[in-house]
Amino acid sequence: MDDAPVPGQLLETPWCVSDRQPGWDEILTDLPAGLPSRRAALTLLQAVLWRHQALEAALPRALRKIENPADRGLSRSIASLALRWLPDLDDLIDSATDRNLPEEAPARMVLRIALVQAIVMKTPHHAVVATALPLVDGGPRRLVHAVLARLLKEGAELPEQPTMPDPWATRWFASWGEEVVDAAGLSLAAPPPLDLTFKGQVDLSVFEDMAISLLPGHLRLPSGGRIEDLPGFEAGDWWVQDIAASLPARLLQPAAGERILDMAAAPGGKTMQLSAAGADVTALDDSEIRLERLQENLTRTGLTATLVEADGRKFTADTPYDAVLLDAPCSGTGIFRRHPDVLHLRKPTRMKETIALQAALLDHAATLVRPGGRLVYSVCSLERQEGEMQLAAFLERAPGWQMEVPATGILPAGLTPRPDGSIRTLPGDLADQGGLDGFYMARLRAPQAV
Repeated sequence: MDDAPVPGQLLETPWCVSDRQPGWDEILTDLPAGLPSRRAALTLLQAVLWRHQALEAALPRALRKIENPADRGLSRSIASLALRWLPDLDDLIDSATDRNLPEEAPARMVLRIALVQAIVMKTPHHAVVATALPLVDGGPRRLVHAVLARLLKEGAELPEQPTMPDPWATRWFASWGEEVVDAAGLSLAAPPPLDLTFKGQVDLSVFEDMAISLLPGHLRLPSGGRIEDLPGFEAGDWWVQDIAASLPARLLQPAAGERILDMAAAPGGKTMQLSAAGADVTALDDSEIRLERLQENLTRTGLTATLVEADGRKFTADTPYDAVLLDAPCSGTGIFRRHPDVLHLRKPTRMKETIALQAALLDHAATLVRPGGRLVYSVCSLERQEGEMQLAAFLERAPGWQMEVPATGILPAGLTPRPDGSIRTLPGDLADQGGLDGFYMARLRAPQAV
């Protein structure tokens, strides 16, 4: 999976609300101007935690009545920050009530978005209360009022960094150790930087002093704002893609004229990388809607690929490909710093079916590669079962396939491949440069024809 957004996607931006300071007895006299944004934020949080819907998927419906881009960004930011700090917000709420509120109680939901505004976003307390109370009625309103009055008066604070929610904290501690879990919490605290992948040369001067480059064709900017407002968007010079998500295509080392299959291709970041290298790309996905998004990205950037809607386990080709890139469906736990909702949507108990799908896709992908050709397998997951263990099982099933050590210059300074050639990115890697998503990837060489 990668992070190439479609035009109009909202990025997280810190916003504050300022107004005169009314007394609390005046709060409900008139509905405050900022109420629609808070109501939309509440709808987004409920969509994730009640209906188990991805935050990005919930945006169109929740924001359909909000036209101002700043207000839309505010709604998204409130909901996203609440998801980042959810365990710690709940601890605060529980400390101020005689009995713990049910997990899905409307009052708890409203208190979550109110407290994250007051403590993290530094929204003035009067604005927090004024926009929280109209979101609940009757007894819950009195409860919300009382809890906010107590916590805000006491100067309630959150920890220095978010607490990673279980079961992921426990699993990652067992897999990677305390240092990685701590780094994950630190990276969860705020939206990460914005990474751009360019189809051609990068002109740093256009972005003045706010950008750094960690690899050729890459640019990193501070988070915030609208991508449509950045230089080169209309011209299609680049697309948004976390630097870790750009590594599988770099690892494949596409060459001009090669026939390359990008399996599970949408939303298209890797497809565009392959096309920009001059490859003849077939982009495969089983979703018509996701392929439409991919085509939008191709159209904007002026790149081309052959789009095919099909199940990757059943797709056939008349001629084998020089290379296949399989960025497989996975738990998505590695992208939590950009999409904190995955920590609350994904469950380890539900990974069995996904792991079986990955294995089936890997086995079929191998049949689509010409003798001596290349296959890159990657997942944006911190789970060993989806990465290291999945590939080890494939190599046991596929005699003659060999892992290859990547060429120099593939990785940013500070990252090194493992001795077997695989690449694992973890929370804490490149921390001084803004970090990167969690990925596992490996490049394989098909056996030569006998």
